[in-house]
Amino acid sequence: MSQPFPPPGQPQQPGWGHPPQPLQPKKTSTGKIVGLSCLGVVGVFVLLGIAGAVVGGGASTDPSTEAAKPPAVAPSEPAQVPEAAPSSAAPEKKAAVAVVAKKAAFKKSIIAPDGDYTSVSVTVTNNSSKPIGVNPLYFTITDTSGGKHVAELAADEDQIATVELAPGENVTGTVTGKGAFTPKTVTYTDGLIGKSVRADVS
Repeated sequence: MSQPFPPPGQPQQPGWGHPPQPLQPKKTSTGKIVGLSCLGVVGVFVLLGIAGAVVGGGASTDPSTEAAKPPAVAPSEPAQVPEAAPSSAAPEKKAAVAVVAKKAAFKKSIIAPDGDYTSVSVTVTNNSSKPIGVNPLYFTITDTSGGKHVAELAADEDQIATVELAPGENVTGTVTGKGAFTPKTVTYTDGLIGKSVRADVS
């Protein structure tokens, strides 16, 4: 059976109506605890970062030191050796007429007049495709002072012969000049008015 409410204007008696509400406990400052915890974690990370920088040698991030570093060198490729171009030069062509001259001792023939003579041994080779003529009169000798000497016929026993040389043939004999001199060059002229070939006397 429910208790009757007091008449209006009368104070409520204990035990009537609803029982009094119990006191709620005070709330603790949870936000403060969480904030302090976060600050502690951040502090730990900062300390770890400083320790890592010290252990890592304190790498500098100064742009000037970065610019001073030498650029990375790419691995060098093996040098390519250019291939030798095929030689297009034609083989050296031989002279149509080759003359070789050497000093020689004068061998007086039985018909040579008395006096001094100088002889030169001459070899003429025909490298052309046509025959050429050889005659003692086709030769002159130039001495070391520039004097020119014509050939003295039949003065030397080994005088060069009067012949016609076919292609590939050669002939050797002496050309003799009158007088005692030092021969420097010998000049051969094919047919007297043809092309001249000069050779040094060795």
